[in-house]
Amino acid sequence: MSATYDVIVLGSGPGGYVAAIRCAQLGLKTAIVERENLGGICLNWGCIPTKALLRSAEIKHYMDHAASYGLKVAGSIEADLDAIVKRSRGVAKQLNQGIGHLMKKNKITVHMGEGTLTGPTSLTVKGDKGEEKLTAKHVIVATGARARDLPFAPADGKRVWTYRHAMVPPEMPKKLLVIGSGAIGIEFASFYNDMGVDVTVVEMLDRIVPVEDADVSTFLEKSLKKQGIGIMTGAGVEDLKVGASGVTAKIKDKAGKVETTEFSHVIVAIGIVPNTENIGIDKLADMDRGFIQIDPYCRTKTKGLWAIGDCTPGPWLAHKASHEGVTCAEAIAQELGNKDVHPHPLNRDAIPGCTYCHPQVASVGLTEAKAKDAGYEVRVGNFPFIGNGKAIALGEAEGFIKTVFDAKTGELLGAHMVGAEVTELIQGYTVGKTLETTEAELMQTVFPHPTLSEMMHESVLDAYGRAIHF
Repeated sequence: MSATYDVIVLGSGPGGYVAAIRCAQLGLKTAIVERENLGGICLNWGCIPTKALLRSAEIKHYMDHAASYGLKVAGSIEADLDAIVKRSRGVAKQLNQGIGHLMKKNKITVHMGEGTLTGPTSLTVKGDKGEEKLTAKHVIVATGARARDLPFAPADGKRVWTYRHAMVPPEMPKKLLVIGSGAIGIEFASFYNDMGVDVTVVEMLDRIVPVEDADVSTFLEKSLKKQGIGIMTGAGVEDLKVGASGVTAKIKDKAGKVETTEFSHVIVAIGIVPNTENIGIDKLADMDRGFIQIDPYCRTKTKGLWAIGDCTPGPWLAHKASHEGVTCAEAIAQELGNKDVHPHPLNRDAIPGCTYCHPQVASVGLTEAKAKDAGYEVRVGNFPFIGNGKAIALGEAEGFIKTVFDAKTGELLGAHMVGAEVTELIQGYTVGKTLETTEAELMQTVFPHPTLSEMMHESVLDAYGRAIHF
């Protein structure tokens, strides 16, 4: 069998399916190729199902602390791991079916199978129906990435887990080692800690969540340690010995001392590997450590071949992939003669990052240190949750909001938050950066009361010596 399209998208994650829908909206005959599940890793094994797990942990956390809210809970609170995982998988299944509906609604042809490029605008798909040959005017590669293994202890799904295993655990760990303190590692550390597991996090850099502002890292580490999570920074796992009943880890601390510790399970969260092997991309695009190199509009070096999402340079975030999908689709439509679309390249300084631990972490733009390194003279504002009435009423008075401004122009350079619901608040500053907002405009904005968002206003005011409530 063979078929011809305007655009073929290889991969149906948050970059691929969004690109396909936008192409279809622009009147392009579009197909999508997927080897496993519509929605990709994010929807099926990443962003969405992990949030379902974390929601269960959050509710358990509040039930464990019900007395703080004047409530009595009869008996002890127990986590039903099978039920928690079942709910998480149900959420993923519901959204997977939703993507299928969107494909039909937008008249996008879905080819299930393993796709391999045979040229810049052609590929074969091997699936249950045999081999199909597809051609198009343009091809978008959106094959995503997978978890990176430890070279000396690859994940086995029994004792050594990646994020995928950690979402459908065969049993509740008794003592858990988490290697890596990025968003994935910290989220699982937070989840299993709330489930009552003894958790230790090992990070080779000098602080956890190392991409965040240093003040946020310091605050979060203190908070997690207070919750009972063991944290070792400047440390590395030298070796893992996997046995039938557990894992023996040799860990070198920041002083160079090596200790051997027993754990029941290990989660490896040390980064990702792009899914670009064996898809025929190597001779068609420039590659760097497996990542496809693209221009600001997602073009590769070969005409007609594009790439988006986690198989391209970071940050490796679902919303970045989706935004690239729209940019790429509109750039293709423009090349095909549509004069009504005006694609905009991605502004990497305005991509928010979120970590859904307890307390949450969110940020956008430059950290204070990076702003100074870039040559800016900065003005910095801080406002603590303890100074906000809504935070106190919620029983969530832990955290702060930090804003960084260019002292000369008033430009908002970055914003950094740790505390309850900050993953929802950060978009306010993201919109501000997109609109090139200054400190004057933010100070003149009316924020509703009582809300957590008032802290965003107060942090801006504090940068200019005008904070009211602290």
